[in-house]
Amino acid sequence: MSMMPTARGPRRGATRRRQPRRGPGLPGGAGFDRWLDRLVDIAVIVALLVGGMALLMTLLAR
Repeated sequence: MSMMPTARGPRRGATRRRQPRRGPGLPGGAGFDRWLDRLVDIAVIVALLVGGMALLMTLLAR
């Protein structure tokens, strides 16, 4: 595939889609959704810390 522009004009890429806004005025469960996202973040961080500590203890116990 040639990198030179053709007679048809410049090359065109994919159309970018707009991201939906998450503002304070969203109807439905927007507040619950943010709360759930925060809860999942905390759960993942705790799981990583516990797993890291278990690995460290296993390696030091040898």
